[in-house]
Amino acid sequence: MTYEAQRGNISLALAGDAMITRKMRHFKEDRFIQLVDILRAADCTVVNLEMLFHDYESSWQFSGGTPTRSDPRNLLELKWMGIDAVTTANNHAYDFSEGGFLTTLRHCNEFDLPQAGGGKNLDEARAPAFVDTGRGRVAVLSASSSYSEQSRAGLGRPDFPGKPGINAVRHNVVHTVEREVFDALKKGNKELGYEEAQAAARAFGFTGNTQALNPATDVQFMGSRFTLGEHFSRRTSCNKEDLEGISKWIRDAKIQADWVVYGFHSHESGATGEIHGGGRASPPDFLVEFAHWAIDQGCDAFVGHGPHFLKGIEIYKGKPIFYSLGHLIIQNETVPWVPDEGYRHFNLGYEHTPGDFQVARTDHDRRGFPADPAFWRTIVPVVNYDGGKLKEVRIYPIDLGYKLPIPQRGRPLLAQREHGTETLEWLQKLSEPYGTRIAIEHGMGIIGG
Repeated sequence: MTYEAQRGNISLALAGDAMITRKMRHFKEDRFIQLVDILRAADCTVVNLEMLFHDYESSWQFSGGTPTRSDPRNLLELKWMGIDAVTTANNHAYDFSEGGFLTTLRHCNEFDLPQAGGGKNLDEARAPAFVDTGRGRVAVLSASSSYSEQSRAGLGRPDFPGKPGINAVRHNVVHTVEREVFDALKKGNKELGYEEAQAAARAFGFTGNTQALNPATDVQFMGSRFTLGEHFSRRTSCNKEDLEGISKWIRDAKIQADWVVYGFHSHESGATGEIHGGGRASPPDFLVEFAHWAIDQGCDAFVGHGPHFLKGIEIYKGKPIFYSLGHLIIQNETVPWVPDEGYRHFNLGYEHTPGDFQVARTDHDRRGFPADPAFWRTIVPVVNYDGGKLKEVRIYPIDLGYKLPIPQRGRPLLAQREHGTETLEWLQKLSEPYGTRIAIEHGMGIIGG
């Protein structure tokens, strides 16, 4: 063989959300350095960048969560850890409006950290980023189903510019309800004035290509569609227009790269009545649909993140699907400034500080992320291909410092044996519905090809 890439061998280290606000390189714990070595040793390492990098140049929009801001130089900390590319399509993209997001993309470019998922228009947001490695070229693409409407990128026209933002994937939701509830919804729609308002919107509004509902079997109530049926269920499916637009960029990635990784940010979970439903640790139908579709289009790995905890792993047509990888770094409690609306949300005044805000919103660690160990159990999988086929997935359990004080927790270490085994056994159960077998050997999970 002339070129190393012809062998079809590569290792891909994948991780979830990187909410970094602090420097990394001065820590020396053995388990931290061992993790960094794993990230660096992979041919290509990809994480989701769920933090904005700016100096407060733009206006803010408080969403009730973290007002994401990190020193732009912390992008160099990610590179020091071995991160080769990041995905940027997520629900925090517009925490500091269009300006904060574009500033983040500019800093990624300045620090030579390829990003996928955001751009000055929808095509840029859908397009792949590329990482050249010694064993082949890797294309990275990214999308999010959790987003604000302001953050959704728009297509340009020959006579009109596109809209900056993220590659947002819409999904359709249909609630099926039994007759008693259906009749109550129709009555509520009429008595509360929604039916009249909907009729006025159809007659006088700019409603566009909205599908007409059959009044005998469908009702639109408070923004949601309900269908008459014999059983209660909720079904979700991907927006076909979005799939069509994304498909050409996966095709482009397959032409220009040897390997293709798709990252997807989704806070949604499955529900009873969905094919893959069964609680918050299961993916919604539309996410399973998109993951399978992405593999069918030619992607070599699908990486989910968003809910901040683990979901199961599926091997689909010889390619790995990680429905959620949780966090790699969770330092959302050490942002330097918080907007006034954030303080007022928790009845805090001008005399309070960002530290007071963090304590108030978790009620001294009794609610939110600090109160649940599920948010602090995570993994870093390393996907190994040999001869173009999946050889194995090595799964490294990670400890993020559950119950430690704010200045200590949130930075990843390789988990100690007992903690790591608990995480891997939990992951085994989450992956059982997909027929995925995870062996536990020497504190590491292994999925054979």
